[in-house]
Amino acid sequence: MRLRILFLIAAILTFGFVKGQNTITSAGLIPKPVLMENNLGAFELSNKTTIYYTDNNEELKKVALYFKNLIKPATGFDIAVKPLSKETTRHSITFEIIENPELGTEGYKLKIYPQVITLSANTPEGIFRGIQTIRQLLPAKVEKKTVQKGPWKIPDGEITDFPSYRYRGMMLDVSRHFFGVEDVKHLIDLISIYKINTLHLHLSDDQGWRIEIKSWPKLTEIGGKTQVGGGKGGFFTQEDYKEIVRYAAERYITVIPEIDMPGHINAALASYPELNCDNKAKELYTGTDVGFSTLCVHKDVTYKFVDDVIRELSAITPGEYIHIGGDESHATKKEDYIYFISKVQDIVAKYGKKVLGWDEIALSEIKPGTVAEYWAKDSNAVLAVKKGGKILMAPGSRTYLDMQYNKKTPLGLHWSGYVNVKKAYDWDPATSVKGIHKKDITGVESPLWTETIKTFDDIEYMVFPRLPGHAEIGWTPAKERSWDDYKKRIAKQASRFKALDINYYKSPLIDWKE
Repeated sequence: MRLRILFLIAAILTFGFVKGQNTITSAGLIPKPVLMENNLGAFELSNKTTIYYTDNNEELKKVALYFKNLIKPATGFDIAVKPLSKETTRHSITFEIIENPELGTEGYKLKIYPQVITLSANTPEGIFRGIQTIRQLLPAKVEKKTVQKGPWKIPDGEITDFPSYRYRGMMLDVSRHFFGVEDVKHLIDLISIYKINTLHLHLSDDQGWRIEIKSWPKLTEIGGKTQVGGGKGGFFTQEDYKEIVRYAAERYITVIPEIDMPGHINAALASYPELNCDNKAKELYTGTDVGFSTLCVHKDVTYKFVDDVIRELSAITPGEYIHIGGDESHATKKEDYIYFISKVQDIVAKYGKKVLGWDEIALSEIKPGTVAEYWAKDSNAVLAVKKGGKILMAPGSRTYLDMQYNKKTPLGLHWSGYVNVKKAYDWDPATSVKGIHKKDITGVESPLWTETIKTFDDIEYMVFPRLPGHAEIGWTPAKERSWDDYKKRIAKQASRFKALDINYYKSPLIDWKE
């Protein structure tokens, strides 16, 4: 009899099933943690819960307050946040800094028992990532902005978790259609749930220049006043941009600004005649064609312009990268392109930053620290690695969020094919390009170009549910991932999407569980 009871308990723990009770492994976590173990029971949040943080660490205190404020609107609980001391209450959540080389900068250990939760990490950033896991273990209604009826149970168990790739990003194009500070902040909040750690802002293109450059004010006065289809456009002041950077940093997301050059530059050419070889300003452009514009790469003023732009951007960008674009510069002669990209890399290095650029930059010299973003040509990615560069994986046929899901979906394009939810998820960066290996890859990025994207609802429709899958590719080891498992977990995210009021695409490939 005793043996049978032990066997039954072991079976329950193994399969994580208690009738009517959620478990860690049944919660549908995304990204899927590296290691998970179910226990019986649950921790229940209440007004009597206390959040503790160790070492009087002010940064950790801010993270603890973030968690308190995250759950307060829906639960109604005004949970106390205190430094850890000997006089701790039993019903508590403790955030603690430890030393564990396995976890790295972003990893964490989470232990949940009926009376105590302990979330441990090497850094406050790791604690923040772990909070997103706790968030997903709570009922989805925790995302609502008004008080909801409990209970607020978190299933017991243990998780050990850390990312597979350092860089897990999303790109938002604000040049084709402009999106303001509040929209960008809201996007930051949504992508942080899935442990995204980088936001790449595409700030200039043929259709609009979106960042204030004080030494070249006409870039926004003229180049920022329109967009695709002839709308009013807009731009970020440097104070706007710094606010986005600050807000993102609080969520441990690094902002990478992109100034696309020497092509995709018509907005600048319309603003300053001297940037053109004939010294005549171009007309503002509101269409969607590509490849027709270029800086005059042999004029000294061109490099004065580039230097000023990089200098001002670098001064307000704490992150290590500046993205210099470099794609689809069909109007630039190849030898001029190579010359230009080489000089611009030196300018970026002069201001203490590293270069990111689209995969065409591999045609030029690759300076130390430069990363080529693979989007189209395998040969460019392989060439970049041969020249000593690293690769950021963003293949158009897998990660471009502006691709239509299928021919019937109303938004997006399909020049790189249709990208349904399975196609977006079911691939491995380390094996997708012959000659490129995991050691060559910094991470994965999901670009959203906005030729057809006009509203935030449009953004949500194209981003969700594909971005969570990309986030998992960047976080979870490939051997732990499978489409059959993932489609069950993403189905359970539907209730969270609904609570967050996300206008997500209800793919017929998923049996959604709202």
